[in-house]
Amino acid sequence: MQQSLQKILYVEDDPDIQAVATMVLELDGLEVVACSSGREALAEIQRAKPDFILLDVMMPDLDGPQTLREIRRLNLLQNIPFAFMTAKVQSNEISELHTLGACGVIAKPFDPMTLAGQIRELWEQAVNPNA
Repeated sequence: MQQSLQKILYVEDDPDIQAVATMVLELDGLEVVACSSGREALAEIQRAKPDFILLDVMMPDLDGPQTLREIRRLNLLQNIPFAFMTAKVQSNEISELHTLGACGVIAKPFDPMTLAGQIRELWEQAVNPNA
């Protein structure tokens, strides 16, 4: 596994949220492959080869958990850490997302000033669990 987080596959159907998050992550030096749907993410993931996947939970067609299941079913990039971004932050819903293997859940609305740091921290914890 590489030393630092460089590329994120970000799946978000809301164009305004996607634009803000992409901008702040790119300003922090990350490369962002932004997708507007789960299907688009499935088409892009092999080419993108991300270090981290950030999935919106609620999307039309394929939601975040369904997109994740499909990535796993197709055996695409099995060991890539991922997190969900959601406005649903009830503890039972967060527990359910962690059960799927998420290394974290970022609440919406998120703080643009801390988003990159949150993602870097989640990635670091996922790739160096004993650090």
